[in-house]
Amino acid sequence: QCHSCRVCACSDWGNANSSSLIVCRLLETDSKSLRSVNGSRRNSGSSLVSSSSASSNLSHLEEDSWILWGRIVNEWEEVRKKKEKQLKDLVRKGIPHHFRAIVWQLLCNAQNMPIKDQYSELLKMTSPCEKLIRRDIARTYPEHEFFKEKDSLGQEVLFNVMKAYSLVDREVGYCQGSAFIVGLLLMQMPEEEAFCVFVKLMQDYRLRELFKPSMAELGLCMYQFECMIQEHLPELHMHFQAQSFHTSMYASSWFLTIFLTSFPLPVATRIFDIFMCEGLEIVFRVGLAILQMNQAELIQLDMEGMLQHFQKVIPHQLDSGPDKVIQAAYQVKYNAKKMKKLEKEYTTIKTKEMEEQVEIKRLRTENRLLKQRIDTLEKVSVTGQVTRAQEAEENYLVKRELATVKQQSEEASAQLEQAQKTIRQLQQQQQPQRLVGFTHGTQFALERELVQARLKEAESQCALKDMQDKILEMEKRNTSLPDDNNVVRLQEELIGVKLREAEALTGLKELRQQVRDLEEHWQRHLARTAGRWKDSPRKNAVSELQDELMSVRLREAEAQAELRETRQRMLELETQNQIHSNQLRRAEQDGRCLQERVQMLTTQNKDLHGQLQEIKRKQAEIECKSKEEVMAVRLREADNIAAMAELQQQISELEIQKEEGKVQGQLNHTDSSQYIRDLKDQIAELKHEVRPPAQTLNESLKCCYWLGSQF
Repeated sequence: QCHSCRVCACSDWGNANSSSLIVCRLLETDSKSLRSVNGSRRNSGSSLVSSSSASSNLSHLEEDSWILWGRIVNEWEEVRKKKEKQLKDLVRKGIPHHFRAIVWQLLCNAQNMPIKDQYSELLKMTSPCEKLIRRDIARTYPEHEFFKEKDSLGQEVLFNVMKAYSLVDREVGYCQGSAFIVGLLLMQMPEEEAFCVFVKLMQDYRLRELFKPSMAELGLCMYQFECMIQEHLPELHMHFQAQSFHTSMYASSWFLTIFLTSFPLPVATRIFDIFMCEGLEIVFRVGLAILQMNQAELIQLDMEGMLQHFQKVIPHQLDSGPDKVIQAAYQVKYNAKKMKKLEKEYTTIKTKEMEEQVEIKRLRTENRLLKQRIDTLEKVSVTGQVTRAQEAEENYLVKRELATVKQQSEEASAQLEQAQKTIRQLQQQQQPQRLVGFTHGTQFALERELVQARLKEAESQCALKDMQDKILEMEKRNTSLPDDNNVVRLQEELIGVKLREAEALTGLKELRQQVRDLEEHWQRHLARTAGRWKDSPRKNAVSELQDELMSVRLREAEAQAELRETRQRMLELETQNQIHSNQLRRAEQDGRCLQERVQMLTTQNKDLHGQLQEIKRKQAEIECKSKEEVMAVRLREADNIAAMAELQQQISELEIQKEEGKVQGQLNHTDSSQYIRDLKDQIAELKHEVRPPAQTLNESLKCCYWLGSQF
């Protein structure tokens, strides 16, 4: 059976004959089946037939096209090998709608793929991208009848194909733009065949590299396309640069969706026919042709104006059909060798950028670690300096207070001494006759002055004691306060090492002196015993024993000297070991501090990274929603235009039938007034139906203008 009357899909495509063509032709004449297949894709090129002419026979041109494509499908291998140029010319003129499914599969060689047998098993598995796919399904062709209803057959098969591919190619997984390509395939063929064709497109048509997470191939395409603009349209290229209007701002969707989200669906389908035959070259050609056609208008606009021009004006330029832009595309000069050269240049540039990024990342890491180390050292140094400065300041203040108290104490002591001296003088000079002359007031004043002097002296003594206690406390605290760099400990260790070294050197000198003394004794002994060979044997034996004893003592002295040297080396090694142990302990403490700092910074970095990812995700969702709304408005606008055209065509056909009825009534001399009145009623009803779509079109245009102004 044929799948939804899309193509003469016999079980063996190679045996499609004229009878299958006749079946497809009869199915095409059925307006109901046409609407179920095409949905909102009315008036979409050579493959669509209006409902008014459904009852009439096909024109000779269409009939010849059907017969020609039927022969091509029958003799595909021979045509592909021997008549490739003629086949390309035919594809550029457009593939008939009902032949698209089989021709697309034949063009990409996807009719006998082993992966088709795995499709049902893949649907039973679970994909990590299922939530993303479900979220974006409703945004893919939201106004098309096959996909617009929630949980409809179209949405379900689209979900199945996207899920199956995300399981086959886990590196790419799911990318939103790919759903529009799969949706176009599902408009033409069953889901198993669409899955096979999509796999072939991803593998053999550079789409997989475009949809990878890094999107490196998209960057290459943007670079090549920008170089083409610079070569063919230098003025426009300079204007884009002056306005900071990057190529990716308008051309990235062209390459990712093959114009399916930028142009009307009939035009994009014709371009997709050529893409299936020739690859991404057609995207470069059509893109440059569009820019050539709109160069004069774009040069007069700023960045926002150019964005609105690409979103609103350019799609309407193609409402008349794709033939004009396709003809202009094939007048563009496309040099494949130069594109290869540009690819090598881009690869070289990206390699250098990657190397520079790696080096910059390494330097940044080293710089960050050095900064952390410097901050730690500065913190430690500043803390020590601040502590010492505070202590010095406190000591200075305490010493000042102490000096002030001492001065006050000395003054009070001097005053007290002066008062006591005055009292003694008064006591010595006191006589009975003079005592009468002193008044009680003078005596009381002297006593009060004496008491005040003693009180001041007591206060001075207390303050002096307090100051001394403070000084002692500060000195104790200074001695107990640990130094950050362990200077005191190292000084003590150094003093101990020097002492041990001095002791060892002293011992070594003593041993050497003993050795020299023994050698002198030995020389004197040899001199004394030089003539003893003439003595008796008994004396010779005694001399030999003395010589042997002297040798033993020398060896003993040498052994003691070696023992002392060994002990000295052992002390040196122990000292070095202690110093290294202290250094290692300090290094471990620094390392623990740095690890804690790194963990804290890592946690902060993770939090900031999570916030950044959330912000990027929200921004991406907002952009996607905006693009989807614009796309939905465009699709509604296209549907309304198609509905208006169809209804107007029906009106014109009914008017023709009315005229034919008049003529026939006059020829037959019969009353045709009733027939004419019926036709007028039908025309009035159709005109009434035409008006609401026109109003809807105006509303859509207003909405589209508002959305463009928002962008």
